[in-house]
Amino acid sequence: MQRLPVAVVGAGLIGRAWAIVFARAGHPVRLHDADEGTMAASLAYIGERLGELDGFGLLDDPPAVVLARIRCEPDLAQAVRDVVMVQENIRETVDSKIAIFKQLDALAPPDAVLASSTSWLPASTFTEALPGRARCLVGHPTNPPYLVPLVELCPAPWTAAHAMARAHAIYEAAGQTPVALAHEINGFLLNRVQAVVLNECFTLFERGLASAADIDKVLKDGLALRWSFMGPFETIDLNAPAGVKDYASRYGKSNRETMSDVKTFSWAPEPIARVDRERRAHLAVEDIGARSAWRDRRLMALAAHKRQAPAA
Repeated sequence: MQRLPVAVVGAGLIGRAWAIVFARAGHPVRLHDADEGTMAASLAYIGERLGELDGFGLLDDPPAVVLARIRCEPDLAQAVRDVVMVQENIRETVDSKIAIFKQLDALAPPDAVLASSTSWLPASTFTEALPGRARCLVGHPTNPPYLVPLVELCPAPWTAAHAMARAHAIYEAAGQTPVALAHEINGFLLNRVQAVVLNECFTLFERGLASAADIDKVLKDGLALRWSFMGPFETIDLNAPAGVKDYASRYGKSNRETMSDVKTFSWAPEPIARVDRERRAHLAVEDIGARSAWRDRRLMALAAHKRQAPAA
């Protein structure tokens, strides 16, 4: 399975994860970082992750074959030469993004898609002055993208439709699940949905209605079990005999009344400190890394299960 080269600029955790995504799908990957130490350490990290993925049956090729597709390239011009896409993953500041995209636009092939992994910054804030701004967009992954396939494509006002379509096709062929926004909006889609859920969870906790642990259970042993393989619209479509209209007729009023007192959570220090104390009673700070690794193994098991399940 041979595909055109992809450049991954920024070799931190997200950049390394994107390198896995594209190399696993057959792309030669040029991994670049301004910090040569970060770049040099990346291959060992990626090799470990590939071994874990292989253990769960999530690679179509042996780990060594996938790893061999990734080349660390300290020269940015060489990294982006003849690529079909550049996936940028440097620090989240407008000035940094402006500087790197100016270089990418000058160096990458004119038809290459230039995508940023930014979580919050709209592409319009760092691509407006570029001659090739029509091929620039946000390709926001869900961490880690080699386990959670969603990637949000958000255009700037000047992003060309063909650039969005090409990015969509590249991500989809690499095994990701791209979703396209019609225009820019703060937080894109995932962060906005997550913000609403967090707002209500923190508010319920702040009001003393339940512990943080029990509120977590509402998601992990309740809503998230269904949401892991169907979204909220399909969920409610199946929760009434005649579908969405029937659900709205039966439960719309009560849903509206439930939300009548919703206010934006303050993110004030006091309730945050109480949640933190409860979490630290369950998990020491020094154990967060190990628990994160456990999370990723559970995600691998879930990904393996979903890979084997028939398509809906």
